[in-house]
Formats: sequence, structure tokens, C-alpha cells
Amino acid sequence: MTTKSQPNSATTDAAIIADSSPLISLAILEQLELLTQLYQRVLIPPAVWSEVTVQGAGLPGSLAVSQAAWLDIQTPDPGILQPLAILVDRGEAEAIALAQSVSNSIVLLDDARARRVAERFGMRCIGTIGILRRAKRAGLISDIKPYVRQLQNSGIFIAPNLVEAVLRDVGELS
Repeated sequence: MTTKSQPNSATTDAAIIADSSPLISLAILEQLELLTQLYQRVLIPPAVWSEVTVQGAGLPGSLAVSQAAWLDIQTPDPGILQPLAILVDRGEAEAIALAQSVSNSIVLLDDARARRVAERFGMRCIGTIGILRRAKRAGLISDIKPYVRQLQNSGIFIAPNLVEAVLRDVGELS
């Protein structure tokens, strides 16, 4: 479960806009910095910041996220946000709305319903496991399986079929 340090080896995606649960998951894994290694900019909306660092104070991930000086907090356009707010929770709605106004961005969501909504609005999505997959392919981490176990041991549900597909894809499952 080693992490190889590399300078910003950003992909072609200029920005990633994160929701709360993936930030918390990556913080639990002590791998938040993967976001800065894979993307040029890491944006979060105010609702996500509040959810993780204010309402979630003292909970797993809160301190690590609050200390990530590279996180760029940006407010989404209220006109884009309003129709989304009735479909998903506030943090997810703000993340999707912000992603709609940032060109060449991808939205980081773990919740299946929020991902379906984002995709309906034409957004590209990735989740925590997808970030780990990209990180392994970029040579930033050596294995995904130990991180999956750590998340599961922390009480985070990951669909078994997703785990199997990703582990098979990266050669960690025969």
C-alpha cells in the first residue's frame, strides 16, 4: 500500500469537482493528494466544505480536508443549482452545478443516484474507486485492493461487482 510521490502529473481533465463522500474516503485512506496529482485543479462547493469540515467536525476525514490548502471553494451558479437541489442532496447538487460551469471538468461522486443525475445533465463522473484506478494506472499507488479493504473496514459500502470489475481490470484479480 505504498504511494509513490510524483510532481503534479495532471491528466487532460483541467478540474475535478468533489462531493463529500469521496473526499472523506480519500482522507480515510490518507490519499487526498491523489486528486492534486491527477488533476490540475480540485474544486469543492461551499455545501461540501460545510458538510465535511463544519457539520462533520471530529468525524473521519474532517481534519484532513480542512487542512488541504489546495482545495478551491467555489460557489455554483444559483440558476443551475435550483433544479438539481430537488433531485439530490445539497452537496451533490452544488458539485454537479459547479461542474456544469467549469469547462473540461469531471465530477467526483460516489452516490449512484447523484451520478445518474449528473450524467443526465451531460457531466462526466468518477468515484473514489475510479480515482484509485487512475492513480494505479499513473503509477501513483501500487495496489488498489488494500485501499478497498480499508474503506470496507471503515464501514463504507462499495458494490461487490464494482470492486470485482476494477480489481480484474487492473490485474489484481484473476
